[in-house]
Amino acid sequence: MSVRFQIAAGTALATLALALLAVALRTDHLVRAAEADDVNYASPLEVLLSPDGARLYVLCQQSEEVRVLDAATYAVMKTIAVGRVPRGFSLSRDGARLFVTNSWDDTLSVIDTRTLAVTATWPVGAEPSSIVEDRAGKRLFVANRISNDVAVLDAQSGKEEKRLLAGRGSSYLTISPDGSRIYATHVYPNPPHVRTEFDNRTAPESEITVIDTARAVVVDRMPLYRIAGVFHLAFSSDGRLGAVAEYHPKNLVPLAHLEHGGAFAYTLTIFGADVGKTSIEVPLDELERYASQPFGVAIAPDKSRIYVTIGGSECVIVIDVPRLMRFIHTRPRPQSGSFAYDLSASANYVVARIPVGHNPRGLALTRDGRKLFVANRLEDTISVIDTRSNRVAATITLAGPKTISEQRHGEQTFYTARQSFQGQIGCASCHIDSTFDGLTWDLEPDGFGRDIVDNKMLEGVKGTEPYKWNGGNPNIPTECGPRTEKYFWRSENYDNLTLADLVVYIRNMPTRPNRWKLPGHEMTPAQERGRALFTRSVDKFGKPIIEYNRCSYCHSGPKGTNQKLFDVGTRKPTDNSGILKSPPLTEIALTSPYLHDGSARTLEEIWTVYNPEDKHGRTNDLTKDELNDLIEYLRTR
Repeated sequence: MSVRFQIAAGTALATLALALLAVALRTDHLVRAAEADDVNYASPLEVLLSPDGARLYVLCQQSEEVRVLDAATYAVMKTIAVGRVPRGFSLSRDGARLFVTNSWDDTLSVIDTRTLAVTATWPVGAEPSSIVEDRAGKRLFVANRISNDVAVLDAQSGKEEKRLLAGRGSSYLTISPDGSRIYATHVYPNPPHVRTEFDNRTAPESEITVIDTARAVVVDRMPLYRIAGVFHLAFSSDGRLGAVAEYHPKNLVPLAHLEHGGAFAYTLTIFGADVGKTSIEVPLDELERYASQPFGVAIAPDKSRIYVTIGGSECVIVIDVPRLMRFIHTRPRPQSGSFAYDLSASANYVVARIPVGHNPRGLALTRDGRKLFVANRLEDTISVIDTRSNRVAATITLAGPKTISEQRHGEQTFYTARQSFQGQIGCASCHIDSTFDGLTWDLEPDGFGRDIVDNKMLEGVKGTEPYKWNGGNPNIPTECGPRTEKYFWRSENYDNLTLADLVVYIRNMPTRPNRWKLPGHEMTPAQERGRALFTRSVDKFGKPIIEYNRCSYCHSGPKGTNQKLFDVGTRKPTDNSGILKSPPLTEIALTSPYLHDGSARTLEEIWTVYNPEDKHGRTNDLTKDELNDLIEYLRTR
């Protein structure tokens, strides 16, 4: 927002860095980095078998369609267009309807599986991500990622009955085998607990929200301690064993010594009657290689195996369930309920790693458990795994472009973990689905325990340089090249073309629709009042507000940043300096916590808790209602 003084930009240094990069990177790639490739890949995200096993439904996110394949011959039977950026789908109990959540236009497509045509499109909540129907066929439950809730709809009319409060980033729903419960998981951690000036970091915590299906009410919230990033959940057919894929970040300690597993543990939380009264967290990582970015989970019909897709490691992990149960019940349980830090643990139950394509996501088992279909999102293929031999028996190639564009190669680079030491992390480990993770990190270049930083959203990052909170990186190639290689990967360096393609991808990430803007971009009365406060030059007492202390000065331009550095009075005892870059306002409503170190849990706290001297804009004269109006305006940016 505003300032006491402004620091001159390091123009000469930035110019020199750009000149060196222009030499290092091929000129034609730098030119192409300015524009996105107009190539429409399928990007299969989820797969689903019909109840009789005759059809394989493939949800293609980028081409925005459902492809229907013959499950025996793999021939395409029909391609069905749906809404923008579909993210999840499921069948009705009788298999007569297929429901698809369209996350970027906030709708639900209803497909008649007899005619293979869309018969209805219903509005739902903000960024719907998955859907299930109850066993009676009366209600639909939809997880909404942005509104952090589960919508309950009439299954026949699509009329919304109620909203159930879930955790943050509500995304994936699973119904129990008996149909009595629905389990919701979340890709972002819940808001942090109360913080103080000297202890402003707490371990992340997520949850599994449990819904009573018959009454459509939340009956339990199963805590997932130290977890941020929870994806698919699966049950055994008898309902006695549940498993959920998740990230276990180690963000409270300096991100150093990656050779000792210093960034993430990738785990499953196992629960249910077979496990006992309390859940247990078990690692998927091995001593010298990791299971980066687990996503999909399936349990064999006979409960002999658990299959987990590992997006960053480009494989499927196979877990022997009897051996896993033996490990859980014979080892002394840690007080924390987690074996996440024991890198020898997985050798007791992981029996295979099956290589598949780029960024494997959703998976589906045949009814007899002999075939496993795996969607390779960034390769436009489906791997067909023979579960008896644990080998890929066939690869289904989806129709679409056969060449790999610069942007596609950059996206593959963004999601893989192969560049990092022992394959621990990739860009997508911290920037989940190319966004952010809701965490703060202690990055070592500034000193251990110094300059704690909040992870930032990547959408709309183009044209907002310099980067880092202190403005230390002049451009994206520097941010994603030498800095990332040195402090994150600790291993293989990008070749020049790979780095150039990664820059192409990051610069051209689309920005999701803003749910706080009205259709015609007109403003509500509250938003209009907020804009007047944002642009005001005089306070409520008639005193002029100096230009560099006005919200609209630091946060000017189309993305809400003038790209300069300021002191706004938010320096903490752990900070080396209080000089910070004015961050963009793009999608600010989604990206809590706030401030450079994530100390403000809400937008309101920026001014009510962390602006006592009015250095961060003139706000101490504003009432609660006026701050609410200001926030309503900021949400439209």
